[in-house]
Amino acid sequence: MNLTKSLKNYFEELSSNSPTPGGGNVAALCGVLASSLGEMVCNLTIGKKKYQSFEPEAKELLTKFEAIKKEFLLLAERDNEAFDRVMDAFKLPKETDAGKAFRQSAIEHATFEAALVPEEVIIKCNDLIPLLDIIAVKGNQNSVSDAGVAMSLASAAAEGAFLNVVINCSSLSDKKAAQEFMKKSETIYHQVKDKTAGLISQIIKRMTSK
Repeated sequence: MNLTKSLKNYFEELSSNSPTPGGGNVAALCGVLASSLGEMVCNLTIGKKKYQSFEPEAKELLTKFEAIKKEFLLLAERDNEAFDRVMDAFKLPKETDAGKAFRQSAIEHATFEAALVPEEVIIKCNDLIPLLDIIAVKGNQNSVSDAGVAMSLASAAAEGAFLNVVINCSSLSDKKAAQEFMKKSETIYHQVKDKTAGLISQIIKRMTSK
């Protein structure tokens, strides 16, 4: 993801007829936003007398959120690059049998690589959820709803990423390998969805029981 561009530029590119940035990039961006909200809750906790005993852990969490945010940003950029490689493979010459075979192999390889990026987004979301849970429970309770929004965004990131895993796997010629890969991603995806649904429900109960 190109951080030198303004949000206005990004939204213009996103809404244009250009295939990148697309859904995979947006899924990773949801991960960036979720991590950033985690950082915000940490920063709203650190320095508060009420949470003084938790402050060392909050500082550690802040560092972890920062690191995960950078990884999501990298994945957003890699998603664009992966799609571009798929498009480049489709443009390869196909006038001869050898050319056709090479082109098909290149498409298959690039498509599989394009499925790997959203899978990493799902895995990263699964890593993020436990950290958000800690800051939601122990951090500044005036910002517990922000932690809940972060969980919701992480869930959306995982779901969006899984949709991209599915569409790439459905294009692979090796259906057995595609099915195995998709199944592995689906397992992690459901873990994220189940965890976030349960944790958001807990947050809502805590807020409404005050």
